Amino acid sequence: MYIIVDDREMVANGYVGGLIREGVSSIGFSSSEFWSWWQSASEQDLGAIDAFLLGDYETRESLPRAVRRRSTAPIIAMSGLKMLKNTLELFESGVDDVVHVPIHLREILARTAAIARRRGGVVAQPNEDSIQVFFNGRDPEIGGRALTLPRRELRILEYMVSNHGKWLTKTQIFNAVYGIFESTFDESVIESHVSKVRRKLRSRLGFDAIEARRYVGYRLEIPARDTVEPSIQELPDVGILLNRPHASPVAYSSAGG
Repeated sequence: MYIIVDDREMVANGYVGGLIREGVSSIGFSSSEFWSWWQSASEQDLGAIDAFLLGDYETRESLPRAVRRRSTAPIIAMSGLKMLKNTLELFESGVDDVVHVPIHLREILARTAAIARRRGGVVAQPNEDSIQVFFNGRDPEIGGRALTLPRRELRILEYMVSNHGKWLTKTQIFNAVYGIFESTFDESVIESHVSKVRRKLRSRLGFDAIEARRYVGYRLEIPARDTVEPSIQELPDVGILLNRPHASPVAYSSAGG
């Protein structure tokens, strides 16, 4: 889930609508609304946040460091001023990245994944049987062929790949896909979504990559052959240079050993 903080309601709503169309749950806050929520937010709620997008609001300088004390999610400042002084001030306030608007939301998604990949370390060595997930709205690939997924199934796969090898509860997956403020749907909807993703992966990989355990949850487990060191590579979809583990697909090989 993405948190947008902007005192301009129309702007915040625009980002929320765009992210939802990309299949990413999000909510917009004014600065005062955000502080009210932040003070009472539970650790479980904070764990469902993928990133904070900071627009135009009061207390812009103090919010990033306050957020960092409770969350490790990427903090990205969105600025309409292409001035070095303004950019440096934003970085000094504690944000992870600064983007200048207008900007395509898929680039924001890619930059968020870039920060997460940097913090995650090395990635698995891909081969012909690998699964590649791009974290920017692009369909994943298995064996070099695209696997078309509805947006919520894609979001589930992205979340499980981000937490590869870890057990995830139904609540965690629901919060990642639908957001912590969703009241229209019940958590049980996740069972159907995961079942469909599991079946599609099994058909393409030739084995069951998602393990389900009653009262525990779900785990994605795709054996990795090797790891690679970071390298510099251009990200074709957004046309920016980023460190490869940030922007390149997360790849897990289905070949053992």
